[in-house]
Amino acid sequence: MKIYCLSPEENWICDRIAAEWYENCSQISTKIIQDADIIWLLAGWCWNQVHPQILINKKVVVTVHHIVPDKLTPQKRQEFLIRDQFVDCYHVPNEKTFNIVSKLTKKPIRVIGYWFDNKKWFKEDKEACRKNLGLPENDFIIGSFQRDTEGGDLKTPKLEKGPDLLCDYISKISDKNIHILLGGWRRQYVISRLEDLKIDYTYFELADLDKLRQMYCALDLYIISSRHEGGPQSVLEASGMRIPAISTNVGMVPKILHKDCIFSDLENNFYPSISNIEHAYEQAIKFEIRLHKQNYIKMFNDIK
Repeated sequence: MKIYCLSPEENWICDRIAAEWYENCSQISTKIIQDADIIWLLAGWCWNQVHPQILINKKVVVTVHHIVPDKLTPQKRQEFLIRDQFVDCYHVPNEKTFNIVSKLTKKPIRVIGYWFDNKKWFKEDKEACRKNLGLPENDFIIGSFQRDTEGGDLKTPKLEKGPDLLCDYISKISDKNIHILLGGWRRQYVISRLEDLKIDYTYFELADLDKLRQMYCALDLYIISSRHEGGPQSVLEASGMRIPAISTNVGMVPKILHKDCIFSDLENNFYPSISNIEHAYEQAIKFEIRLHKQNYIKMFNDIK
């Protein structure tokens, strides 16, 4: 069995997942699509980059990370059905996505969460990281490392990522000595809100992995404010480094964070306890790539 993994080449999370797959599963993988037995469309929206005849002649697995119901227009449903005729199996990272995809197809669907690599995501000294990044030593630093603004105008909030919820939460605790650390791209909405609130922030756009690890380690709290998610990866990364995190109830979060750290709309001023943080670490480590990759390999082996 040889697997070809198609990534979108967008310099974003799917490209990292693809690279880690090839790095850890090279013996059953190929970067030559013609040599593959199975084509893994990790970025399902890029499926039409592959010639239809190749899709017909190979087994095809499509990952659907998440679907925003309000954006599932008749046109997008039709596009899903067109692609569906080439698909042998779907992969989704959580049950919420499963529930939506199962209404759109009769093809098999496997629920397998994302992985994380604990050789890349490990704890570093908080004070040293703050110094290296030029961050205030004594402020309470809150992190958010995912895009929040639609690409069409770079003004409209990407509501499925909950940037409005994030800023509303921050505004409630703005009397504290807080500093916001932003990562990722398209952060224009949150930056605009923070400036209106006169809250200090630091923004590192598309930081490399080493800097991103230091960004996590500099934090007092990481916030996931999304309304819809596949993972997100940040719940694994933060939890795997024992960084305190709170979240809305999305994606893989219920499998990782303690229930006390999950809120309907981040309405409470809450800080995870030591036992909460340890619980999240113990759950996240179950998804470490060298162990968790076996669940993906089984999925591919089971395709008929």
